[in-house]
Amino acid sequence: MTKNTVSIKQKSTKMNAIVSLVLALAMLSGCGFKMRGDYLLPAEMESVYVSSADPHGELTRLFKQHLTINNVNIEKTHTATSPEIRILKDSLNRRTLSLFDNGQVAEYELTYTVRYDVMFKDEEAQRFSFDITRNYQDDPDRALAKSRELTLLRKEMRVEAADRILRNLASISH
Repeated sequence: MTKNTVSIKQKSTKMNAIVSLVLALAMLSGCGFKMRGDYLLPAEMESVYVSSADPHGELTRLFKQHLTINNVNIEKTHTATSPEIRILKDSLNRRTLSLFDNGQVAEYELTYTVRYDVMFKDEEAQRFSFDITRNYQDDPDRALAKSRELTLLRKEMRVEAADRILRNLASISH
């Protein structure tokens, strides 16, 4: 093979890769694919006020972060024209599912409960609540690792809760 033939084959391979990438992107956007976390919120949700029973809590912080990613303006003070999202409660409860032979807990069920209101101007509050449930296996011989796993599991549940609130806001018809 000559040097020119190799160069043409390399250019052809690069061109095929570019064409394939463009076609894949066109197909994904054509079928309505959206990146996860990118929601089409109603126009009246362009600017919102967020209040919470725990204004510095992790769920409130994560929810505000999700709103910012979706180009929602978070107002510092409540005005009568913008909707208010009020996080009323977020709590984590655990229930024993199973025990080891020696009586120590082997497995827990973690339930993360979230309650919140959405209020539009001159309307009654719409109340929402949901639970997120996970099973957690405990092992007293690996206490440090299991403690870290529990911390990560709690964070994952809070991220899912913030995402779920946002999904719900996208589906509210006002």
